Amino acid sequence: MSQRNETVVVLGSTGSIGTQGLDVISRHPERFTVTGLAAGGAHVELLAQQVVRFRVPQVAVWNVDAVPALRRALDDAGAPYTQIQAGPQAVIGMAGSGAGVVLNGITGSIGLEPSIAALKAGSQLALANKESVVAGGHLLFSAQVRDDQINPVDSEHSAIWQSLRSGTHGEVAKLIVTASGGPFRGRTRADMTNITPEQALNHPTWHMGPVVTINSSTLMNKGLEVIEASRLFDVPPERIEVTVHPQSIVHSMVEFCDGATICQASPPDMRLPIALGLSAPERLDNVAAACDWTQAATWTFEPLDDEAFPAVSLARQCLAASEKHTAVLNAANEQAVHAFLDHRLTYLGIVDTVKAVLDQMDAELRGDPLFASVEEMSQVELEARHRADDLINKTI
Repeated sequence: MSQRNETVVVLGSTGSIGTQGLDVISRHPERFTVTGLAAGGAHVELLAQQVVRFRVPQVAVWNVDAVPALRRALDDAGAPYTQIQAGPQAVIGMAGSGAGVVLNGITGSIGLEPSIAALKAGSQLALANKESVVAGGHLLFSAQVRDDQINPVDSEHSAIWQSLRSGTHGEVAKLIVTASGGPFRGRTRADMTNITPEQALNHPTWHMGPVVTINSSTLMNKGLEVIEASRLFDVPPERIEVTVHPQSIVHSMVEFCDGATICQASPPDMRLPIALGLSAPERLDNVAAACDWTQAATWTFEPLDDEAFPAVSLARQCLAASEKHTAVLNAANEQAVHAFLDHRLTYLGIVDTVKAVLDQMDAELRGDPLFASVEEMSQVELEARHRADDLINKTI
């Protein structure tokens, strides 16, 4: 195995993906050198600890107001040498600094411009920010300077990416995206009338950030992943299926034209897809536990209940309509999820609000299906957020 030393920038370093990515890097100090960290700015003490541990020369925080607290935290941690940059452009600049690999663990469509900057700088993009693909896929892909520059980090897309090594693109019959079913698997829509944020955040198999966890409970996450899979792997949506697999061992599958189905299986641990995103095409050792084949186990697969969880069907409709529709889907959903977490919207109101925004904006979104620029995308997203807020405020 090659022992080359790769420079790495981690975006969203204090979040779930970022902290696990740094854990992987810490186990392979001979392989990776962290040259920059970027975070929102809400957890300056943790960010300072990361800087000291990896002797990082520069950090960027999205929130300018976090700089004084971060400077104090860095000084207290013994890192006065670390340079601080602040604001969205600072994060984008760090993404485009030319590191060998950029791990993008930012949550939300604000991760698109950093993704584009990383690609234009020639970095390998380890992409955990699915919104980059959902909200502005063609803007992202057009920024690539070479083929195979994006390494998918979402567990489902990493599994498909790995399984695709078994055949050519022309031999692919279907992509099968697995879903855990979340904490409310098996419930009817009527059963979920009074769901609280605390209940929705109690995921049975994965430990993730709050927005992703709520998306997993509504299965909006799976809808976004269908969109991402279609665009990442150039497979039409009608050849992408979703199956509910509550054990979360099989992370997704590829069915080939001869009837063979190849899957990637491992206990649920995001360090595995993160590690491959950092090191591909090689694999690292000492990453995560493998399946224990000496113990009896049962893996089950169930059809998706579209009536109880309509988010996947809604996402498919948006994917068939246009890139603009998928951007509105994502933006409205982000607003609705935050409102639910703030106890300003009911659980069932999340997807209902997203659908209402899409119905309101559908006529405006018809025409050119693609965004001409990130600025145009941002304007459409902003309008979707305003529409969602208006609808949410009327329910209070």
